Amino acid sequence: MKTIQMTLDDDLVESVDQIVRELHTSRSAFTRDALRDALEKHEIRQLEQRHRLGYAERPVAASEFSVWEDEQAWGEP
Repeated sequence: MKTIQMTLDDDLVESVDQIVRELHTSRSAFTRDALRDALEKHEIRQLEQRHRLGYAERPVAASEFSVWEDEQAWGEP
């Protein structure tokens, strides 16, 4: 594990300090969790962007899923 130095706004530090007291944890643990969450959200956004671009480059054809229409079971009305 590495030790790093960060510069943060005073109001942000105050907010973090309040939350870590409530959670009975440390600034470091809270920051590690927050950074992991941010990295996960970033990865999800990247995957969603790739997904959107893929469909933009190769849109679903009108008949692509029509073979399954007869397989649908909607139940009795």
